[in-house]
Amino acid sequence: MKEYTKSQLALRNGQDKPEIWCAYKGLIYDVSLSKLWRNGKHYEHWAGQDLTDEMKDAPHTQNVFDTFAVVGKLVTK
Repeated sequence: MKEYTKSQLALRNGQDKPEIWCAYKGLIYDVSLSKLWRNGKHYEHWAGQDLTDEMKDAPHTQNVFDTFAVVGKLVTK
């Protein structure tokens, strides 16, 4: 599985590159096709970031990521 740094993930924010990605628990998900992530924003959350800490306040469970393709692993070196 391809690995990406936080800097590389940050570029997939729907603004700098056409991809809209976000990370959760070390995996990076492609949310580009989701209407809820248009322009790289989903409510107060921005794409191109690790959303692990923010999920505790979300109105849904982590199972929401099951519908998205995993595109890589987030490396935190």
